[in-house]
Amino acid sequence: MPKAVISIGSNLGDRTGNCRKALEEISGFAEILKVSSVYETGPVGKEDQPDFINCAAEIQTALPPEELLGRILEVEDGMGRVRDGRWGPRTIDIDLIFYDELKLDTPDLKLPHPQAHLRRFVLEPVSELMPGKIHPAFGITVRELCRKLGDGQRVKKTGGPSTLIPQ
Repeated sequence: MPKAVISIGSNLGDRTGNCRKALEEISGFAEILKVSSVYETGPVGKEDQPDFINCAAEIQTALPPEELLGRILEVEDGMGRVRDGRWGPRTIDIDLIFYDELKLDTPDLKLPHPQAHLRRFVLEPVSELMPGKIHPAFGITVRELCRKLGDGQRVKKTGGPSTLIPQ
């Protein structure tokens, strides 16, 4: 069964609770295999907003990538995600980063995620889960991609994976 990696973030309301709720909802259509620690991160793209809580998860699913993305978007919508401008504040943001080793470029879905290699808030949690994961487009590990970013983006581990286990 295919494995995928998702990135989850929130900067409105109960940020950690929102990430926990997203994982709970996703577990209804995918098996959660591993969850990273919780990271507090500065906003990227639009900096005049609250900090984010971010994590990553490795999941296993029988859903094809397009259907998986559709279900992820349903979770976001169900949790009150408002798409009001690019990079704005949000209750929940879930991105599909990898789907096995698939490279895909359609109008609705690009895999691996086309911005993941530029975002420390994605790479740190993913490299915690799977430091040896080879990025299908670049042929190097996510850990190495993280190192190449340098120190420009603020990312701080604030809690272990147990923080995200639904209570």
